[in-house]
Amino acid sequence: MTDSIEKEEKAWFAEHLLLLLEKNEIDAFREEFLHMHTYDQAQFFEELDEPSRFALYEMLSPEEMADIFENVEIREEDYQEILSEMHPNFAADMLSEMSADDAVDVLNELDKEQVASYLTIMDEEAADEIKELLHYEEYTAGSIMTTEFVAIRENQTVHSAMHILRREAPEAETIYYVFVIDEQKHLAGVISLRDLIIADEDTMISEVMNERVVSVSVAEDQEEVARIMRDYNFLALPVVDFQQHLLGIITVDDVMDVLDEEASDDYSKLAGISDVDDTIDHNPLVAAKKRLPWLIILLFLGMMTASLIGRFEDTLNQVAILAVFIPLIGGMAGNTGTQALAVAVRGLATGEIEEESKFKLLIREAATGMITGASCGLLVVLIVYIWQGDLILGALVGVSVFSTLIVATLAGAFIPLLMHRFKIDPAVASGPFITTINDLISILIYFGLATTFMSYLK
Repeated sequence: MTDSIEKEEKAWFAEHLLLLLEKNEIDAFREEFLHMHTYDQAQFFEELDEPSRFALYEMLSPEEMADIFENVEIREEDYQEILSEMHPNFAADMLSEMSADDAVDVLNELDKEQVASYLTIMDEEAADEIKELLHYEEYTAGSIMTTEFVAIRENQTVHSAMHILRREAPEAETIYYVFVIDEQKHLAGVISLRDLIIADEDTMISEVMNERVVSVSVAEDQEEVARIMRDYNFLALPVVDFQQHLLGIITVDDVMDVLDEEASDDYSKLAGISDVDDTIDHNPLVAAKKRLPWLIILLFLGMMTASLIGRFEDTLNQVAILAVFIPLIGGMAGNTGTQALAVAVRGLATGEIEEESKFKLLIREAATGMITGASCGLLVVLIVYIWQGDLILGALVGVSVFSTLIVATLAGAFIPLLMHRFKIDPAVASGPFITTINDLISILIYFGLATTFMSYLK
C-alpha cells in the first residue's frame, strides 16, 4: 500500500515539474527540481520527450546537467542522439564537469570525429584526464578507474596531509580511503580517513599507514576487479601500472555498474539472446534481429535431432510406443544439463572454481547425475510398468533416463569448463544450446538401447 502511494506521489510530482517546464517557469522549476536527488532527476530526464529536453537544457547549467547525466540509464546508442540535441559548447562543458570515468563511458559510445570535436572545445585539464583514460582498453580496470582521487606522500606529517585533503576533497571521487605514494609516485600504502583524523598531527604518514595495500593492474579485467572489491569489501581500489605507479582508483559505484553489466551479459547468453537489456525497449523487428542468430543455429541443431530420429525409423515402426517417451527423455536431459551448466558458469564467474577443483566439479556432477538418474530411472520403470504393463519397456526407458542424466549432467558441466579453457565466455554455452546438444545425446542413447534390445520388446 505504501509503495503504491509513493508511486502515485512521484507520478504527480513528475507531472507538476513537467507543467512548470512547459510553462517556462524557470525559478519555480529550478527550486523544486534541484532539491530532488540526482537519481530522481535522472529518472525524470529519461521520461522526457525531445522538446521537453530542449527546455531543460535552457534551465540548467552544464554542471547541473552533469549530475543528471552521471545517473541516467539509457541505451548506449541514445547518448549520441541526446548529445546532438545540446549546443556543442554546452555538451563539452557538461562532459568537463562529469567524473572523468563517467565522461569516458559516454564518449566511448560516440564516433571518433565527435570525440575529437568535444575534446577540442572542452576544458583543457578535464580533456587531458579524459584523453588519458580513453587510451585504455574497454572492460579493463583502466577504462573504469577515475583519476580524481587524493594521494599523499609517506614522508609528510598528518597535519600537512589533512591540509591537502581539505584542499582536494571537493574534486575527489571519494576520501574514505587515502592512498599513499613515495617520491617516485609508487603506491606505498593506504590510510583510512578515520585513522587520519584520530592520528596526532605531528606523526609521519609512514608510521600510521597500512603498507599491505591491495591493488590491481591497469590492464586487469573489470570482472576480476569487481570480484576483488566484493571479496575484500572495499569502497575503493587503487589501480597501478606494471611499475606500481598509482594511476587512479576504482570506486564501489563503478563496480556495481560492472556487476550489473556482467550479470545482464551472462543472463543474455544463458537465454540465447545477444543482449537482454537492449531488447526491452526496442520494437519487435529489432528484438527479432537480435534473437535470430541463436535461433537459426538452434534450428539447424534441431534438424540434426530430427535427422537422428529418422535413422531409427525401423525401430519406431516395429515398436511405436517408443515415440511416446521421446519428449520425456529429451526434456529430462535438457533440464539436468541446464542445472549443471548454471552451477559451472556461476562457479567460473565468481572465481569459486579454481584450476585444481575443476576435476572435482566433474566428479561431483557425475555422482549427482548418477543419483538423480537412478532415482528418476527407477520411478520411470515403476510408472511405465503400471501404465503399460510391460516391465521390459519400463526397464528400457528407465535405463535410458539413467544413462542420459549422467551424460547430460557431465556435458552441462564440462562444456563451460572447456570454453573457459580456450578463453571463450562460458556463458555462451547457453541454456537453449546445451538443451539441444543434450537432445541429440539422449535420442542417441534411447534409440541405441531400443535397437539393441528390440527382440525383447513387445
